[in-house]
Amino acid sequence: MEKLYEGKAKIVYATEDPKEVLIFYKDDATAFNGLKKDTIKGKGRYNLAISKIFFDHLAQNGIKTHMVDVIDELTMRTKKTEIIKVEVVVRNIAAGSLCKRLGLPEGLELKKPILEFYYKDDALGDPLVNEYHIETLGVATKEELSEIATQALKINQLLQEFLKKRDLLLVDYKLEFGRFEGEILLSDEISPDTCRFWDKNTRKKLDKDRFRQDLGQITEAYEEVLKRLSY
Repeated sequence: MEKLYEGKAKIVYATEDPKEVLIFYKDDATAFNGLKKDTIKGKGRYNLAISKIFFDHLAQNGIKTHMVDVIDELTMRTKKTEIIKVEVVVRNIAAGSLCKRLGLPEGLELKKPILEFYYKDDALGDPLVNEYHIETLGVATKEELSEIATQALKINQLLQEFLKKRDLLLVDYKLEFGRFEGEILLSDEISPDTCRFWDKNTRKKLDKDRFRQDLGQITEAYEEVLKRLSY
């Protein structure tokens, strides 16, 4: 298979169908724009399985995603979307960079979800941008950005309800979208790598913050999330 792209956590391969690709999930872990690196045993397998559960749930509730099917425990077949260079972050509870920027205490429940856009550019450190920046950069139209925001907030509602039934809080998360045959499709992954999950009762962190903050039990946290989602 021809390798089309290799990122921090995944490798994209071509298929015989020009409209589809294979995405291989790696065990590599990075943080702080690649300054911290390591390998987390089983991470790729857990992230793929968790992403599939979320994609299936969202598809059943009217959200179109890039997933076609799962080939094996590390490989997902997806539609070959043209990734829009805007990362979308939805925040429900104050954590991470939001606390640093606004001086909010970690764990503060926000009155309403905060939606943020980041310009997808590793060399620039994926800077926070607004609609005016995005229009100037030419990476998405106003119509596309409106569609992305609408989808992101609907996804937020669906995931929060889904996770609360499993005693998990959706603190915040990152989404990526892509263009495919005139539509905007949810792409990339939804996993402990791209979301902050806390236990609803203890607020124990069950995501990549355990790697970022040297909290240990990283594999166990990913495994716990998958276990709860499989109820």
